Amino acid sequence: MRFLRRAIGLLGRAGGYSRLSILIYHRVLAEPDPLLPGDPDATSFRWQMQVVSRLFHVLPLAEAVKRLQDGTLPPRAACITFDDGYADNHDLALPILREQGLPATFFVATGYLDGGMMFNDRIMETIRRMPTGEVDLGEMGLGTRRIDGLDERKALIKEIIQSVKYLERGEREEKVARLAAQCPQALPDDLMMTTAQVQALDAAGMEIGGHTHSHPILARLPDEEARGEIAKGKETLESMLGHRLRLFAYPNGKPGADYLPQHAAMVCECGFEAAVSTAWGVSTRETDPYQLARFTPWDDSPGRFGLRLVRNLFRPNCSNGASV
Repeated sequence: MRFLRRAIGLLGRAGGYSRLSILIYHRVLAEPDPLLPGDPDATSFRWQMQVVSRLFHVLPLAEAVKRLQDGTLPPRAACITFDDGYADNHDLALPILREQGLPATFFVATGYLDGGMMFNDRIMETIRRMPTGEVDLGEMGLGTRRIDGLDERKALIKEIIQSVKYLERGEREEKVARLAAQCPQALPDDLMMTTAQVQALDAAGMEIGGHTHSHPILARLPDEEARGEIAKGKETLESMLGHRLRLFAYPNGKPGADYLPQHAAMVCECGFEAAVSTAWGVSTRETDPYQLARFTPWDDSPGRFGLRLVRNLFRPNCSNGASV
């Protein structure tokens, strides 16, 4: 770890030359889930936060963005973010963050609070509960498939999600609903946070950010509908929390595929001060503040996790959108 800290020191100069690392998470699980290999369990998340706190100067994202632009960012600056609004963000991530004394920003899609479920989770939880045997996916254009072991379930979940991900929202929801209707068991209704849990995160000193209302692919929407999604999520959270939101995260977040330059302009016009993408890399003073890069390694040991964080400092921001 000392070697990694020295290596980071070579790149992590303060002021106008510094680089900002922003980590992205979605969930922290009570225990490992083979269907969610990219999401850490609580034990792994704890040591990941310990590594981050040893290697980096962790700041609230709003403060880091301002200091990046002002040229006053400290060396080895990093931020921690979560997307979507899962209940385990409150139940499991928050206690660990507080234990480690670390701030974080939680980007919440308001349409799924209080019992909702995102389409990808409905697919996964349906296939998780389907009995061994054949499943009819003809209406999805995938024919009849057979579910046997874990590997088949994982592959099928990935294939179904990719087949509907970029469909028009109404068509996607209809197809997913028909799939879920084949499930012999009820799907969970507690995956996402309640309003009270979002308020508790805010009260604990964590920052809440906008993530649209229903998590659409903005690039697939008419401009007015996209603007409405951005604004509705912001207004809902501001009413819930009683104060202004400053930060936004694009759903899915790939520049040019999931959002376009006009959506960055909309985010600015809606009153947000900065926004994050899912383009890997680090952000510098030259980075568009409405297209900040994010990254998280998924290595299963502290040494490899730390090494990949250091290597990410060499990666430029992959966002090519114009500044707004």
